[in-house]
This record gives sequence, structure tokens and C-alpha cells, in this order.
Amino acid sequence: MTVSLPHPASSVVPVILSGGSGSRLWPVSRSAYPKQFWPLVSQRTMVQETALRSHGPGFSAPIVVCNNEHRFIMAEQLREVGITAPRILLEPVGRNSAPAIAAAAVLAAETDPDAVLWIMAADAAMQKPQNVTPALALAAQVARAGRIVTFGMTPMRAETGYGYIEKGAPLAGYDGAFAVERFIEKPDAANAGRMFGSGRFLWNSGMFVFTARTLLQEMEKFEPAVLSAVREAVRERRSDIDFERLDPTAFAASPDISIDYAVAERTDLMTVIPGDFGWSDVGSWDALWELGPQDDAGNVVSGDVVLNNTTNSYVRTDGVLTAVSGVEDLLVVVNEDAVLVTHRQHAQDVKTIVARLKKANRPEATAHRRRYRPWGFYETLIMGTRFQVKRIVVEPGQMLSLQKHYHRAEHWVVVEGTALVTRNEEEILVRENESVYLPLGTTHRLKNPGRIPLTLIEVQSGPYLGEDDIVRLEDVYSRA
Repeated sequence: MTVSLPHPASSVVPVILSGGSGSRLWPVSRSAYPKQFWPLVSQRTMVQETALRSHGPGFSAPIVVCNNEHRFIMAEQLREVGITAPRILLEPVGRNSAPAIAAAAVLAAETDPDAVLWIMAADAAMQKPQNVTPALALAAQVARAGRIVTFGMTPMRAETGYGYIEKGAPLAGYDGAFAVERFIEKPDAANAGRMFGSGRFLWNSGMFVFTARTLLQEMEKFEPAVLSAVREAVRERRSDIDFERLDPTAFAASPDISIDYAVAERTDLMTVIPGDFGWSDVGSWDALWELGPQDDAGNVVSGDVVLNNTTNSYVRTDGVLTAVSGVEDLLVVVNEDAVLVTHRQHAQDVKTIVARLKKANRPEATAHRRRYRPWGFYETLIMGTRFQVKRIVVEPGQMLSLQKHYHRAEHWVVVEGTALVTRNEEEILVRENESVYLPLGTTHRLKNPGRIPLTLIEVQSGPYLGEDDIVRLEDVYSRA
């Protein structure tokens, strides 16, 4: 659902931060394709829901900050929901939220130093977006008066997984806004219970509203090293297709610090507006159980699931039939190459499992069998000692790089669509049920000249089949 601002004095600029790996939602969320790119709470992905929440009257085109590896996924997902002119700012390295937000503010200030920015994470849910409109309108007014605003969510329970904000005195002239007394880190159960019962504390949503000018002034005051590095990174940025690449040397010189530590907990301009947005940071599978439609036995299911004598459980499968019987309070998540089963009380422990998988160099920790590329995707079907079988899907009008391999030959069989294949000096049109052979060392390229996706089966053979045996000679997507 889209939020519309009633007759704003000027447009609000949404800033969407798309970082993190979402390891607590493994095995679906992995660093190569994290949770913001998955449809977890609706038919749209998390980042699509976030972008649509700030799209329409009263809003400018969004500034999206993400890393280089996710740039084409981000652009495509935004395009799918009609966000056609985003400014996608690419971080060369992760430096936490303060440098990312400062970069967005510097970029916005080039056009309008007094632009009002609404900072949002790409992977949070809001089930009551109608309540956002009045709160955001008030926040924009307070921000134009030179203050920094955050939204505090009305707590539903004594939650230990969120940080808290203590409300201070009401802000004169702005009914519904309060000074911030203090921020509190994630508490233990006893302190969470006391704060919940007091009525003075709100969940910290991590959303902020301020003008670019105000944020940059406060960054200059508290973290000048961050601002200096970020200003240079923005000034020396390079445009690349639909993306703006921050200068890697300058950005890497920035200290690694969150916006909370850099500004929010130090400034005397901090303001909180309480709200009931149906907000969740979707930080665990248990959160998705809470957000989902529960049946009469308290179960939430997604995919091809059969339950028997099961209560208060979350069961998700992205393919294979999953049957669960005689259990309660379980989380069961079935992916194409991994299965997670845990008690709901231990939902936060999933990140420990991911850490162990990474330590063991297991590929399942970071990537799926399906690997997304700017031209489409591929997935491994069979892996042998000297051969590998993949399914490759190329979107209409897209093409792979012009490349060659030193250790493998390839055989392509088209099963849907039409392929235009470059093989050394010749171009070959390969139709459905036709194939082409590419001997070791052959310079080759694959293009989809048609209007439907091109699907082919690739059979690789040779002594080494790693992805790093790709020598790119030419690439329209500026990959090395």
C-alpha cells in the first residue's frame, strides 16, 4: 500500500538502505540474495514493498544505497513495480549506516540542501501503512524546523530483540512529537518487562526524517572524518549505466559507524514520534510466524505443506512437498539445498548456524544454487568430477559477456526461446531443440534476441569447472 502525503510543502526524498545479509532468515536469506529481495510477507519482495510505501504524490524518486553485487537485482525489482527513475548509489565496501546515510544526504544536497529525507531499511514490514501518512507529515514539519526525527513503535510486548527509545517532554508546537530522553540497547527480559510496563518506552524502528542540511551539520559536528570521506566519495563518484559508484578509496577511508552512535545518541535535536505502523524488522523466522495468517491451530504455512496434529508452527517450503506431524512451536524452512528445523524460542540462534557454515567454507552459507546475474540467472542441476550441468535463463534483449575458458568446453541445448550465439568469428541462431558445441578456448557469447526468456541446458566438461575460469573480453555490464 502506498503512503500519500497531503499537500506537502515540498517532496520527501525516500532513502532506502539495502545492506546486511539477513543471516537470521537462513536458508532463504543469504548474503548473495538477502531477505530484502524475497517475498516474505506479501506477493512482493521486501524492497518492493518499501519502495512502494514511499512512491506517489508527495515523494521524489528514491535514493537507494546498496552494494555492487546486488545492483542489477535491485534495479530489476524496482522496475517490476514501476519505480523507473531511482538513484542507485553503490557502496564499494560496507561502512555501516552513518556513511551510507551521509552519502545519500550529500547527493540530495547537490540539488536541494533543504530536501527532507526519509531513511528506511529495505527489509522492514509495515502492516498498517495508513497510519504512516499523518506521522510522516508531522515528521516532515519537524524536520523542516531543523530537528532530527525518528519513529518509535508502540510496543506490543516485552521484546528483547529490539532497541528502545524513552520519550521525553512534548515538543512545543508539534502535537504528537516528543524530545528523546535516551536510547537503550536491546535489553534483557527483566528490563524489557519493566520498560514495557512503564508506558514511556517505544521500540526503535531505525527510521529517520531530517533535512539534508541538518544531518550534514550534525555529522560535521560529531563525525567530521566520516563526512570528509563521504563528501570526497560522492564528489569523485562515477556513473555506470543506471548506477552511481562511490569512489572506493575515499569511501573505504570512512570510519565504520552506525547513525545511532554517530548522531542520534549525541545530538540535542533528536525527536521521536510514536506510531502504530504494524512495524517489524522481520529479524527472525519467529517474526514471520507472528506476521503471517495463522490457521485455527496457530500455524503459518507457505508453499506445498501438509500438516497433521501440529500447532503454533511456521512451515515454509520453496519447492519440495513438506509434511510435518505431531509437533508444536517449530520453525521448519525447506530450501532447494538446505533445511532448517528449530524451536521458535531459538529463532535467533540461526545466525550461529550460519557462522559455523561460513567457518567450514560451506557455499550454502552465502549463496543459493540459483545465482542471479544482470542478464538473468543460472542454477546447477548436476555436479560431477569432470562435468557439470546447468540451467541458464537469459531475459529478452540481454546477453552474457564475450568470454573464453582455459579449462572447460561447453555444449548448449536450447529448450525454450531462441539464442544468438557468437562462436569465434561466426554468429549462429540456435532455436528450440537445437544445440551448439563450444570447444575449450573458443571465444563465445550468448544473447537472447527474442521477446520471451531464453532457457538452455549447459553441459560443461573439463578438469576444472570453477566460475573463476571465465576470461571476459567484453561486457556490457562493466564487470571485470
